[in-house]
Amino acid sequence: MKLYYSPGACSLSAHIALHEAGLAFEGVLTPTKTHQTPDGTDYYTINPLGYVPFLVLDDGRTLHEGPAIVQYIADQVPEKNLAPANGTYERYKLQEWLTLIGTELHKNFSPLFNPATPEEAKAATIAHLMKRLTWVDGELAGKDYLLGSNYSVADGYLFTVTNWARMVGVDISGLVNIGTFRARVGARPAVLAAMKAEGLIK
Repeated sequence: MKLYYSPGACSLSAHIALHEAGLAFEGVLTPTKTHQTPDGTDYYTINPLGYVPFLVLDDGRTLHEGPAIVQYIADQVPEKNLAPANGTYERYKLQEWLTLIGTELHKNFSPLFNPATPEEAKAATIAHLMKRLTWVDGELAGKDYLLGSNYSVADGYLFTVTNWARMVGVDISGLVNIGTFRARVGARPAVLAAMKAEGLIK
């Protein structure tokens, strides 16, 4: 498999999942600013949508949405318990979390990275984002991970997205449960391996 990624972007979630799964893969650095692979190839010729993550399977088939990619990865190694079994209530809870992180958190962080976003709009976005993050903080009370005591691919996604808070001036220091969660997830060997591979930590 090949994973096209940009350091620190949402593709970190898929990168983490691959390390958690222990699957063989090739990581292809594809910075979102240049849209070029290391050999100079125009990334749009590989993925016309132009964003990451983008997963190319060994048989040439592709996946290009993070929540689908991490579930695919998890399902290749069911013994690792990175996702509950398909058809179970717990699997739908995983999908619920992946959807919420993608639509309510991930997408609300995006305008904060855009220098063209007016300050007034940024302030409103941050206020809305903090409401959602405060709710997530409450949901993590008494839990090790989003689904309870077991780590899942949704945790890697939440860790990735909440990494962005410091970069865009969103103060989540008061969200104690998220802070504890981030420390727990950030200490996992697979998370450290993915972050080192992306040059985010030494």
